Parts: sequence; structure tokens; C-alpha cells
Amino acid sequence: MTRVDFYILKDVDQDAARRFACRLALKAVANGHPVHVHTDGAAAADVVDELLWQYPEHRFLPHECETARTGVAPVVIGWSQPDTPDGLMINLADEVPGFFGRFERVAEIVVQARRDVGRERYRFYRDRGYPLFHHEMDDWEKS
Repeated sequence: MTRVDFYILKDVDQDAARRFACRLALKAVANGHPVHVHTDGAAAADVVDELLWQYPEHRFLPHECETARTGVAPVVIGWSQPDTPDGLMINLADEVPGFFGRFERVAEIVVQARRDVGRERYRFYRDRGYPLFHHEMDDWEKS
């Protein structure tokens, strides 16, 4: 059964969620897990794609967008159902995608400006019986 991790950031804006997603993807890939960063569409995917070229600083994480997929990069940024979901899905979209249960893990990143959305998602997964884990992330950009 898919494990769902909620990462609670004290940060206010969605930019922090995207930066945290980059760090989380880097950690997952370092541990040998493929990553799907799920976005709301091509424009949102482009923002994450650009950020992954710059952040975290002095690090490069091989990645590709679903429209230019070669199957080589460990991180795919996309907005539709991947061909072979496994590993970690980092959900940056406004909705929970219907295919989330095909991943081993799902990461939901909650920033202060969207706490209500985080609570709704928590209830969504809880009501369906998924194992939930909660992580308070203080000073996460300093590590």
C-alpha cells in the first residue's frame, strides 16, 4: 500500500514547496528511487524544470519533462499519468491524481498559505486507509 508523507513547512508560499520538492527529489534519487514530480500542467512543469537546473545550488539532478522523455533521467516532471509509475511521486498539483496509488510513496508538501488544502488531502488519504506520516520541517534549507 502506498505510504503518504506530509511535509509541513513554516514557509508561506508555493515557491518554498517547489524548492523543498527539489531537495526531496535529490534525496530520493541519492537513495536509488525514481521520482515523478506531478504538476498541474506544462507551465507548472516548466517552472519546476527551470528550478531543478539551479537548486539546490552546486548540485545537478538529471531530470526531464514528460513531453521530452527519454527514459534515462531518474526524475520526470509531468502532469499526466506516467507509463510506469513506481518510486516516489511528489505532488505539486492542486488535486490528488487518481493514479497516486501506483507509487510506493507520495509526498504532499504543505505551506502555510495552503494549510486548508493540506488538511483536505490528509482526510482524503486517511479516509481511504493509506498509512500517513507527518514531518514538521524547520530550517530545512539550512541542511
